[in-house]
Amino acid sequence: MSKSQFAQRRAGRAAAMQYLYAWSINPPSDLAHDLHLFFAELPEPRDHYAFGEEIIHGVIAHVVEIDAHIKKLAQNWDFTRIAKIDLAILRVAIFEMVFRTDIPPVVSINEAIDLSKEFSNTDAKRFINGILDRLKDSLGRDARKVT
Repeated sequence: MSKSQFAQRRAGRAAAMQYLYAWSINPPSDLAHDLHLFFAELPEPRDHYAFGEEIIHGVIAHVVEIDAHIKKLAQNWDFTRIAKIDLAILRVAIFEMVFRTDIPPVVSINEAIDLSKEFSNTDAKRFINGILDRLKDSLGRDARKVT
């Protein structure tokens, strides 16, 4: 993957996380229209965030299963008390780890930790890493390879 593709994926993940954060607080009645408005406000054209848009649709389609993973893995933590920003980061990473076998799980974990450093508080990265590390160990595939 080239540096520009890597940067585009990183921007897509950040956009997906930001959209999913807002979506978790106030789900729209018209997703297509809401996404149009969201992407219109970003600095690059919408196609620059195509990877992020795939993530958004994937997370929304699989949110029940993704949240079940979080509830199972967030030991001694009430799901409703997870910060919405951390929840959005976890949803992005778990979607990638479970449904996108073309991305090594360690990449998704590293990207989630980077997002937490940029958008959440200083303790979030340990919480997020702990959940994602436990998920990685349960996937039954090499965490450093695509399948």
